[in-house]
Amino acid sequence: MGLAEGGVPVASIIVHQEDIIGRGHNRRVQEGSTVFHGEIDALENAGRQPAVFYRDCELYTTLSPCPMCSGAILLYGIPKVIVGENQSFMGEEELLCPRGVEVDVVQDKECQEMMKQSIADKPELWNEDIGV
Repeated sequence: MGLAEGGVPVASIIVHQEDIIGRGHNRRVQEGSTVFHGEIDALENAGRQPAVFYRDCELYTTLSPCPMCSGAILLYGIPKVIVGENQSFMGEEELLCPRGVEVDVVQDKECQEMMKQSIADKPELWNEDIGV
């Protein structure tokens, strides 16, 4: 969806006890935002919840979470993150794991190809998105 809208193709969902409570995708370009990464958008769309609520959640994301998104994961105590791939970008998995967050990297070929193509097509946008 983000790619079709001219942005970076990273999406995320938050699952609470098998129910999807928040969906999001990178909307930095679309909204002129500095913070709307997929994970942050999913948290926003989950609505206001008490922090304890997130301790029973899992977060699924296309790409390894950046420092900002990892900070939100830690802030709300999300215990498990499932990552589509981390070949294109190694986020802050080394920040999450020692703090008790289970990180499961799937290395999905479709995610890898989509990210590889997106980076090749719009390298400036990619660099802006990851803070380079």
